[in-house]
Amino acid sequence: MAAGRGRQLTEGMTTNSQHTTDEPTTDAALTVLVTGATGRTGSRVARAARAAGHTVRAASRSGEVRFDWHEPATWDAALRGADAAYLAYLPDVGAPGAADAVDALARRAAELGVLHLVLLSARGEDQAHATERSLAESGVARWTVVRASWFAQNFSEGPLVDGLRAGELVFPAGEVLEPFVDVRDIADVVVAVLAAGPRYAGRIVEVSGARLLSFRDAVAEISAAVGRPLVYVPVGAREYGAALTDFGVPEEEVEFLIELFETNLDGRNAHVSDGVREVLGRAPREFTAFVGEAADAGAWKA
Repeated sequence: MAAGRGRQLTEGMTTNSQHTTDEPTTDAALTVLVTGATGRTGSRVARAARAAGHTVRAASRSGEVRFDWHEPATWDAALRGADAAYLAYLPDVGAPGAADAVDALARRAAELGVLHLVLLSARGEDQAHATERSLAESGVARWTVVRASWFAQNFSEGPLVDGLRAGELVFPAGEVLEPFVDVRDIADVVVAVLAAGPRYAGRIVEVSGARLLSFRDAVAEISAAVGRPLVYVPVGAREYGAALTDFGVPEEEVEFLIELFETNLDGRNAHVSDGVREVLGRAPREFTAFVGEAADAGAWKA
């Protein structure tokens, strides 16, 4: 999606720096639907919401509460009776079909009386703007978009882990700088936003880590923590896409990922955002602390 189109889609949507209202938070316990509850962010949102005293409806394709973005017949049972919902669209908020799916789900949620929807989005991802706009125009009473930087936990969970365990991270990020965010901070922000009543309604909240690191820097920190050499090998997005194809990733998904890597990893996100401090009143968790904890837990044990 072109940058101009992205600006058009987000015209009129407010961000962190534009917030001026000062509504009080609410102490009321909520029933919160968490989609993607077995994933990197959803599992932490569910945990943080429970810790805050809310009733969590943990939904996934294979969980106790069944929910599948591609099967609308699963939506009503998950949504009915919920006060709020955390939406994490798979495979990506900017993927083909995401805007239509979020639009349909948000409209159905509004019809069923769900008060507040929080959508996980990504900083600098032009492809995601249509999905954000579909939420904003859905008619739901309250909506909030949480735009996150690259997850720190992408290094410890998911497809990058095997390469690091083998001693080498091959990835199309060049030497771009990124403020890696701990997904626990995302979860804490989501739960605080839901507990804040109307304070963050109609808002885009951008969250990131506290400092800029290259992927090479990140691998060096992981290497120091595990006490063995690890190498970062930057490659082109097309070359990386060819490897994904060889691993059996569908062609449409590969083409989307190539576009994503070529845009999101072009340096546009080489800045920190203040959403964690604004919402939580504290600094983001440090990447070094995340690395130490993950190393102690054996995340990169060969």
